[in-house]
Amino acid sequence: MLVDFFLHLKARQLPVSTNELLALLEALQARLVSASLDDFYLLSRAILVKDEAHYDRFDRAFGEYFKGVEALPGFDALIPEEWLELAARRHLSEADRLKLQKLGYEKLFDQLKQRLAEQKERHAGGSKWIGTAGTSPYGHGGYHPEGIRFGGDSVGNRTAIKVWEQREFRNLDDSVELGVRNIKVALRRLRRFARQGAATELDLDGTIAGTARNGGWLDLQLRPERHNAVKVLLFLDIGGSMDDHIQACEELFSAARSEFKHLEHFYFHNCVYEGVWKDNRRRHDERLSTWDVLHTYGPDYQLVLVGDASMSPYEVARPGGSVEHWNEEAGAVWLQRLLSTWSKAVWLNPLPEEHWTYTPSIRMIRELLGERMFPLSPEGLERAMRSLAK
Repeated sequence: MLVDFFLHLKARQLPVSTNELLALLEALQARLVSASLDDFYLLSRAILVKDEAHYDRFDRAFGEYFKGVEALPGFDALIPEEWLELAARRHLSEADRLKLQKLGYEKLFDQLKQRLAEQKERHAGGSKWIGTAGTSPYGHGGYHPEGIRFGGDSVGNRTAIKVWEQREFRNLDDSVELGVRNIKVALRRLRRFARQGAATELDLDGTIAGTARNGGWLDLQLRPERHNAVKVLLFLDIGGSMDDHIQACEELFSAARSEFKHLEHFYFHNCVYEGVWKDNRRRHDERLSTWDVLHTYGPDYQLVLVGDASMSPYEVARPGGSVEHWNEEAGAVWLQRLLSTWSKAVWLNPLPEEHWTYTPSIRMIRELLGERMFPLSPEGLERAMRSLAK
């Protein structure tokens, strides 16, 4: 079919090449579109037409060739695997969910060792084995109040205490145009100006006084520019549930970049542990030791942590609790070290303040911070800046 379509386009004097036809075939094999003819039209035009001037000619040729056709032949027989998994997913009522019991940290891992040793085949929709779309605590696509996710995307329950996959996160954009100028205004409460560096700014008052003393001969006086002398360490939670708050975090990051000359930023996931990173594209290869960060930046820095603090309580309270790796020391230990090094510290939470009491991990981190957690809103930022400025 596609060869005839390709020849039809050539006959209508469209400059299409064999390489573009092969690219279209690869796109169809990768199932980038469904059986919809509209989807195929958009895909084929994007690949085959290199000049907008040929769009009208392509539309006429496409209409001639596919006149009366409503769907691509051969696509209806192939059902994507994820559709089958979705169909197998058990839709639990609230009563069914309440019947599922948490196993506890040690028992969860003891049973996992048994499953790994005994399981020989793939499972879906069950309650015991490592599988998909069931109520087992192991796998993905289903529901359990406390489990371990193996691959697959989160279905939104956010109850996994470990995730067995290599996840990639995107850096926050620090050049975003702010939709709410109030964020910048709130951050300015933390400004403390000082004149340092080379004398490059005209001192008008000094110039007038010097010229008067010289009997009218011009005496130019220069002075260093004023800069915000406040030093800020910005720790940003990234990935997982924080994907819901990317825009708010990018607005904050962008505002902080423009307001603070002395700003250092680091990323972490859920809770700070023994390693942080500055570039999410290289977070697996270029991690920074948290110990090195603690010993690099002096106590004159002010600490701002940003995150929803929504995680398994194990991630805060115990070794090995991290959702992504085996941490030798609990997250609470590392947070206490940060607070001991930088006594002026706040935590900014993008979740509405009225929701904080529903999540145990938020309550735990608030206690560690001495109630210095504030909502990531203009009003919350003003309260946080007043706390740091004390």
